[in-house]
Amino acid sequence: MEILSAKNKIRALHLTGEGYPTNLKYIYDPPPDLYIKGNIIPQDNIAIAIVGSRRASYYGLKNAQELAFELAAGGITIISGLARGVDSAAHRGALKAKGRTIAVLGSGLNMIYPVENKGLAEEISRNGAVISEFPQDTPPHRQNFPRRNRIISGLSLGVLVVEAAKRSGALITVGFALEQGREVFALPGKIDSFTSQGTHDLIKQGAKLVESAEDIIEELEPLKSCRINQTKSESRTKIEPNLPEEEKQIYSYLSSEPLHIDELAQKVNLSYGRLLTCLLKLEYKKLVKELPGKAFVRDG
Repeated sequence: MEILSAKNKIRALHLTGEGYPTNLKYIYDPPPDLYIKGNIIPQDNIAIAIVGSRRASYYGLKNAQELAFELAAGGITIISGLARGVDSAAHRGALKAKGRTIAVLGSGLNMIYPVENKGLAEEISRNGAVISEFPQDTPPHRQNFPRRNRIISGLSLGVLVVEAAKRSGALITVGFALEQGREVFALPGKIDSFTSQGTHDLIKQGAKLVESAEDIIEELEPLKSCRINQTKSESRTKIEPNLPEEEKQIYSYLSSEPLHIDELAQKVNLSYGRLLTCLLKLEYKKLVKELPGKAFVRDG
């Protein structure tokens, strides 16, 4: 192990040296050196990668975060790529569970990409690791990202795809996973969504359909001692809140499926102004979330 930057706490792990991840060491074409901020520990050998669309829907983001929460709370490390969309949601789910997560970059550790995820990367480094095979000041060149995907799958026992178009970087990760002998899982989506096309194709080709964390656990022998049943995501077990009648009526019509305010107005017996007031109150209580285009969903 070589310390490269004491200020930024960046170290190098060599393929033949101590601390190099065991899962990654035995894939075809392992990176000779890994640059790391944070720590990789033996527990991280029990890991699942969660990848998917950068332009994920609310459904995809919600399920990526909840599944990562449940797996991480059960002692499973979550691997992803720090990208916008599903990757970020998976990392945040693991952090919310106070579990471990590892982010694999397509750039150097001094060039976090996307820039808005610098804070997330810092938090990940305190609860796992941010790693790259590229030297510290390497920019996020496009050609780097498909290459780094072999590390995402290589660190894991299996790869879960949450929303992916037919031509998606997530499917490149699946290709590496299959070459490496990893299991492939897919979350089903809406049949009319372009981000469901890739995941549904995977299911048709034999990927394990995932509806819950248990679907992943039962498929992989090393995971079977993980205590998932007792660590359900709070958002999946949330009790119906005690609300004033008007707010309760609005809340009852909302779900994880976005509902436009005009459609909601047709369902409830309230003036438009009163409806907006109640929605603001529900947002303040963190029970409802407004999405772009004046659509609303239950928050969590």
